Amino acid sequence: MSAAADTIHDTQQTAEHVDVLIVGAGISGIDAAYYLQQECPDKSFVLLETQESFGGTWHTHKFPGIRSDSDLFTFGYKWKPWTGVPIASAEAILDYLNEVLDEQDIRRHIRYRHEVKRATWSDQEKLWTLEVRRGDTDETVRFTCNFLWMCQGYYRHSEGYTPDFPGMDRFQGPIVHPQTWPDDLDYKDKKVVVIGSGATAATLIPAMAKDAEHVTMLQRSPTYFFARPNSHEVADMLRELDIPDEWTHEIVRQKILLDQKIITQRSFEDADALKQELIAGARLYLGTEFDVDKHFTPSYRPWRQRLAVVPDGDLFQAINAGKASVVTDQIETFTEKGILVTSGDELEADIIVTATGFNLSALGDIEFVINDKPLNFADCWGHRGILFTGVPNMAWVFGYLRTSWTMRADLVSEFVCRLLKHMDAKGAKVVTPQLRESDKDMPALPFIQDDNFNAGYLVRKMHIMPKQGDREPWIFSQDYYTEKDQIPNTDLEDGTLNYR
Repeated sequence: MSAAADTIHDTQQTAEHVDVLIVGAGISGIDAAYYLQQECPDKSFVLLETQESFGGTWHTHKFPGIRSDSDLFTFGYKWKPWTGVPIASAEAILDYLNEVLDEQDIRRHIRYRHEVKRATWSDQEKLWTLEVRRGDTDETVRFTCNFLWMCQGYYRHSEGYTPDFPGMDRFQGPIVHPQTWPDDLDYKDKKVVVIGSGATAATLIPAMAKDAEHVTMLQRSPTYFFARPNSHEVADMLRELDIPDEWTHEIVRQKILLDQKIITQRSFEDADALKQELIAGARLYLGTEFDVDKHFTPSYRPWRQRLAVVPDGDLFQAINAGKASVVTDQIETFTEKGILVTSGDELEADIIVTATGFNLSALGDIEFVINDKPLNFADCWGHRGILFTGVPNMAWVFGYLRTSWTMRADLVSEFVCRLLKHMDAKGAKVVTPQLRESDKDMPALPFIQDDNFNAGYLVRKMHIMPKQGDREPWIFSQDYYTEKDQIPNTDLEDGTLNYR
């Protein structure tokens, strides 16, 4: 036996082994665990979670007003009815997930403060070996598994993205990123400048405006905001009729998906009219005297970046009340007292919040090694954006950017369970995607094409992501309404999956 094989053999003696190892105990990982228990009850599994509790995004972010920017009828699980308001607080979402862990008996499978540092695949052993740092003891432990299911999301939880603005070291007050919000930050009666105008800024500003002296939203360019009541008329009607929660959840879910489909189609086919409707929604709240053309009229078509939902128009209400304002300009430099913008104005601030996005992370920044060779994920082709060429027995959950993330987590979970059962039926231990001869002339396209969706966090880091092609199953369309039929009917014997 070789020295490498000896090392693997020794590792297995000290490692905990499971059939399926799930990385992450956020909304995707919990979903994966549910489906495994339902569809593959004989499979052993464990969830490894870096943080000290479950919830992923909803545990990471602590900033004021933190809430979903998707409705919970579609962002929640299809198998667990949502009974609250459509746009929910992080606290309500964590309560929902907490109920799931108990109702589905998933909690006992989670290992908290377990950070995966390295994942190594061996063809000889037909196993993944994971080196994991335990945060409570600072020791390295090992796990082995037959199948690895990456559910850790797509951004770096430890740090958000902050551009290197000129003069940041000159500012005398705190500069805070929402992703690492200090527990003791006192903004009562303070002047606050929030840099950014996405969903995070739209959440933060009305929440902070209640106690701050004034909050200024400083944006380089406008974002589309979708102001709507934080209720759903169909849900309200069905609840009044005492319709069972399960029926209400599914009916409202389907109604929302239909409405979203229409909006998405219009964003491609009738973009100008949809743009004017969204801008009119802002004007309805802000009035004719407000310069909506300057501050709330984006240059791009709707849905090329995410629509920021504003429940009950709370951002616009804060502006109307004089507690918040909008400045559309470029940052010249930070100063001792705030920010100097290109127009020459200085925005005074006691606190500056950089709501400037996050850092895209491919496979959780884990070091991957395949048969002693480091994996360059950008060299891989995505098989429906779930499996990847050259990477055996591994799936990654990358959700939707327009439709709720969970809609794709459901589809991926069903697909992975079907694949695992297919492998068992074949007696196969290993599955690896491979290009067919007819696929080898495909153009290498970005995992997310910028004419489809061009958010800054994607454009900055798309070079670290795998490729997609121009034919099935190598296309990652980011379109739920196509994939909801395609993924469940994927041909597992079309020559693109190599079984051993």
